[in-house]
Amino acid sequence: MSQSDTANQNDEAPAADRTDLAEDRTERAEDRTELAEDRTLMANERTFAGWIRTGLAAVGIGLGFNALFGTLDPWWLPRMIATLFILIGIVIFYAAQRTACRVYERLDSHSSEPVGGMKIRMITFMFGAASALLIVGLWLMSIDS
Repeated sequence: MSQSDTANQNDEAPAADRTDLAEDRTERAEDRTELAEDRTLMANERTFAGWIRTGLAAVGIGLGFNALFGTLDPWWLPRMIATLFILIGIVIFYAAQRTACRVYERLDSHSSEPVGGMKIRMITFMFGAASALLIVGLWLMSIDS
């Protein structure tokens, strides 16, 4: 073997090592990206739950206001304020749902099992419908004088 053949073999070996190293780095980067997407989906669920809690707090404030100040004159004023807070809660529910579903549309789950857009929509619908029924019940209550 000549010296030039030996030099060519040494040049080829590091090139192969560099290719393997680059492929390994690419694979690890893809794994990190997939894990980051999963973490983002889980954070999205926690954020959605937080906004649902905020909406429920608004509904609770409305009901509490009506319970505490239900005897004010004119009779419709406490109900109107309670209705306003409940409507704010409903808006918060649907805003949270829209934001959460947009994140689900953009990202893919890899090793986690997120709740998913359909369940998010169903949860939002149930809270929104229940809150709307509270408004109806609030206005149908008899006025005790």
